[in-house]
Parts: sequence; C-alpha cells; structure tokens
Amino acid sequence: MLDYQHIKKLAADAGFDLCGLAPCGHMAQNEAWLRAWLGKGYQSSLTYMERNVEKRADPRKLVEGARTAVVCAVSYKNRIGEGYPPGHRTKIASYACTADYHTTIKGMLNGMLEHLKAADPGLGGRAFVDTAPLLEKQLAVEAGLGWIGRQSLLVTPRHGSYVLLGELLLTDEADAYDAPFEGSRCGRCRNCIESCPTGAIVAPKVIDTGRCISCHTIEREPSGGIDLDGWIFGCDRCQSCCPHNQKAPMHANRAFDPVFDPLTMDAAAWMALDETEFEARMGATPLTRSGLARIRGNIKTE
Repeated sequence: MLDYQHIKKLAADAGFDLCGLAPCGHMAQNEAWLRAWLGKGYQSSLTYMERNVEKRADPRKLVEGARTAVVCAVSYKNRIGEGYPPGHRTKIASYACTADYHTTIKGMLNGMLEHLKAADPGLGGRAFVDTAPLLEKQLAVEAGLGWIGRQSLLVTPRHGSYVLLGELLLTDEADAYDAPFEGSRCGRCRNCIESCPTGAIVAPKVIDTGRCISCHTIEREPSGGIDLDGWIFGCDRCQSCCPHNQKAPMHANRAFDPVFDPLTMDAAAWMALDETEFEARMGATPLTRSGLARIRGNIKTE
C-alpha cells in the first residue's frame, strides 16, 4: 500500500509546491462535458482532442491496473506573468520564458517514481506531463489542489493558475486520499472572460480554440485569422488579470527561472535573431515548438 505522507514528502523534495492523491476512476460528468464541447466544434484545429475520449476520462484505461493518481503542481509565476506595458507588440506567454517544463517536470516525477519502486519493486506506474490523453485539471480537483476557473484553467488557493501539472498513475492503493476540492472561489469575478481580446471564453469554463490566441500562435493554426493583440507565442491575458494570480507569490523552484526577458525584445530584436542565436538563447524553451520563422510571422509591425 502506498504511504500518503511519504509521497507528499517525495513531491516536496522533488521541488513541487503542491501534491494531492486521488483514487483512479471514471470521470463520467467530465466525459459528457468533453463530448458536448467537441460536438460544438470548439476543438477547431486541435483534432487530437477527438481521439481517446474514453481514456481521457478514466486513467485506468491509460495505465492498466492504475488505482492511484498522484497529482503534483509547481508554480512558475514570474514578472512577465504580471502583464506587459501598453503597446508592447512582441508578447510571450510567461511559461515559455523558462526551460521546457515537460522535460523538467518529467524528471521530477520520474525521480519520485524511482524512489517508490525502490521500496516496492512490484509497483507499476507511469509519469505524465500533459502529452497524454488525461483530464489532468479535473484530476487535480479530485486530488484537492484547486478548482477550475472561468478561463478553464486550474486555480489554486495560494499559487493561482500559474502552476504546471504532472501526474503519476500508480497500480496500488494509498493509505489515505485527499478530499476533492469543493466549489469555486471565483465569486462574481469575470475578469478573464471580459479581458480576453478575442472573446475565446464563450461561456464560463468553455474555450473556443478557434478564437484562442494561444492556439493560433502555437498549435496547428485554425482557419480564419484573428487579431493576435501583440502576442507572438501563447497568451497570458486571462491569467494576468486574475485576482488570485495578482496576489500569488513568485515561483520558488529555481528550475523555473526565466532564461530570457521578452520585455527587452521588440520586433526589431526578434527579426535580427538568426537560427543559431535563437537556438543558443531559447533552444531549451517551449519556443522551439513553433520555431523562429513562425514566431516572426506572428509579429505585426503596424
């Protein structure tokens, strides 16, 4: 049986700010919501969301024999997340100013998994960092970490929505589980909905990715152009306006220190970059997902 307190200590030692445990099971209501969202075409170019719907809603279908989900979160808030000055036209989402979190968090999780398997060689499990069909935000709610805000992101009481998630799905039960987070602490606030430059938050917790700036600047671009509002990779607008984020502390884990400052770079600076310099300065960041040519193409100089 998994030791609840031991797992919490492993997570803290690995550098996570939050950790919760939830039993694996079928999230039927979330599957119904996902199917309704897909039925309205809100996935636009994110066609991968149409696959493996059953797996997304039930971790046991993703890892055979999975009985416990260990959901970990780490804050990445930096000063870029507090917003850009008016008129800045080469905005980068704050998470993309750091080393790629997929690699960092996967290493943190695998370190935890090694410790657990050393104590119990028969334990099965896998680590996940948002690249598998898994409803990780809802799992985080089930594990007591926070609630889903109106911008559809996980919001935590202390660190707001500026957190990155990673999960271990393990094939044993724990001696204790966290209570699911009850309710929402958004109150009457609608800042995220009202601040979205393109109206992509079409209803509370409902995103039309065809209007989403992040989707247009990073993913396979949806049909129909939109005003990118000066963003050239991702978008933080629905987060920087959130009161929970405004009062959240800066990140503590040094692995999430920014490796470059987008506030010091205007359109001319981005255009002056060549591929060699881009790789040297930003090759470890998520910006490589788009590549320099696409980032340049997102810059509007008018």
